[in-house]
Formats: sequence, C-alpha cells, structure tokens
Amino acid sequence: MDFLLIIAGLVLLLAAGDALVRGAVALSLRLGVPAVIVGATVVAFGTSAPELLISVQAAIEGSPGIALGNVVGSNIANVWLVLGLPALITPIAGCGKDAHRNLWFMLLSTAIFTVLLLPGTIWWWGGLVLIGVTALMVADSIRHSMEMRAINGEASEEIAELEDVDPDMPSWKILGLITASLIGLPLGAQLLIDGARGIASEFGVSETVIGLTLVALGTSLPELATTLMAAIRAQADVAIGNVVGSNIFNVTFIIGAAALVGPMEVPHEILWRDNWIMVAAALTLAPFVLTCRRICRVAGSIFLLLYGAFLVFAVVG
Repeated sequence: MDFLLIIAGLVLLLAAGDALVRGAVALSLRLGVPAVIVGATVVAFGTSAPELLISVQAAIEGSPGIALGNVVGSNIANVWLVLGLPALITPIAGCGKDAHRNLWFMLLSTAIFTVLLLPGTIWWWGGLVLIGVTALMVADSIRHSMEMRAINGEASEEIAELEDVDPDMPSWKILGLITASLIGLPLGAQLLIDGARGIASEFGVSETVIGLTLVALGTSLPELATTLMAAIRAQADVAIGNVVGSNIFNVTFIIGAAALVGPMEVPHEILWRDNWIMVAAALTLAPFVLTCRRICRVAGSIFLLLYGAFLVFAVVG
C-alpha cells in the first residue's frame, strides 16, 4: 500500500507540475512578459515545484530527512544516473552554451549549502541566504540572455515552443491548468511523504535513507526520461545544462524555502556522508565542462557504477 501511495504521489506531482508550467507560461506570455524572463523564472520555478512541495511539506511535518535527502539524493542522481545512462547510448557534450558560467554557479551554491549544513541545523537566515543565491542566479540569467539577444538581434520565443504552450491559450484553460496544479501538487506531496514514512517504518530504515533513494530517484525520473529521449534522438547535448540548472535550484531555492518554514535539523548521515558524495558528484562533472570533453560510454559506465555504489552505501551503510 505504501508503494502505491508513493507511485500515486509521484504521478500526481509530475502531472500537476506539468500543468503548472503550461498554465503559468501561457499566462505570462498572455500578459506580455518577455520569453527570456519566462524561461528564467516561470519555467525554472515551475519544473521544480514537485521537489519544492515535497521538501516544504516534509519540513512542516518534522521530517528533515525526507526534505534534505530528496535534494541531496536528487543532485547525486542527476549527475551520475541522468547523465550516465544516456551516455551509454550517445556521448554527451561536456561544453554547451553558458556551461562554464552555470557550472561555477552550481559549485558555489553547493559550497554555500555545505557551509550552512555544518552547524547541524539550517536556520531561517540560512534559508534567506539560499533564496538570495537563487535570486542572483535568476537575475544573472536574465541579464545574460538579454545581452545575447541584443547582440544576435533575435527575439526568441523558444520557451513557448519548448514547453508546447499556446500563447493564445483560452483563459478558461489557463485557469483550469493552474487550479489543477495548485490542488494536485500539495496532495501529491502528501501522498508521497505518507508512503515514504510507511516504508521507512515497515522496513526499519530511516526516513533519510528513503529520501536519498526512493524519493530522490522518483523526482529525478522526469530529467532521466527527457535525457534518454534526447540521447535516442542524438540531441543530448542540452542534458548537462538541464542537470546543472536543476542542481542549483535544488540546493538554493528548494532548501531555502523549506528552511523558512522552520529550523531543519540535519541528519547525521547527510552531514558527514551523503552531502560529501553530492559534492564529489558535482566535482566529477567539472572536468568535462571545463575542458569541453564529451561524457563517453566509458565515463557513463563509471558514473552508473558510482551511483549504484552510492545506493548500496546509503541503504546498508
């Protein structure tokens, strides 16, 4: 039954998150918000909505292991699984548009997150620091994108095309999508957390382990599916940018928002083990981006072995 709750929660979260992105993007374009701003804010925040609701709900219910485990485990999975598995199909370019700048943002945000973990509790002011990093990243993304548009003389509307959103979507449909998302997101988060707690209790493992493995893997499935399909179509070169952006939002916006709900005690295993594995995962990506090397099949295989070792270590360690 608990596994069914988790599956139902994940399906509901993914469907509601997609509805939120489509509805919010259509509304923003209808209101005349430039596509570049929509991409840096509405789309980015909307696609992080499922993870956000899980972590905030878990923080409210006093389950920091699920909240932090979801983020740390997702960031590890994003690098070693989401990039490793598609690399077996086709090599993934390690250097794309703005890759260097975004990589440094990811390493900086990971370092700040690590420093905030060290006292053993993330307080409200730490949440503000992380939210501030998110704001800086979004502002920089908007500034850089506008500069590039001015140089290239392009008025790109690729956001609407990418998200399969009709700028002329009827008002009733926009309202319906947003309403459905606002109902589905918290309900899906609650179902997933209840299922995770039940499994933790039934199998005698900590909520942190469930957050690091089952919950984190579930919330990484959309990125994995998208990257796999891109690899099959030989278009996986955008994968690294997606992973880096997701990892930044996870440790800044999501944990920042959860910390504003109340102090988050850091589980011992995350403080002294899993966070450092997350740091190692981020660093393994750096050489490919900084040297513009492709993630080949050998590297992809190593990434998958590292992720498998992490899962085993998290469960039995």
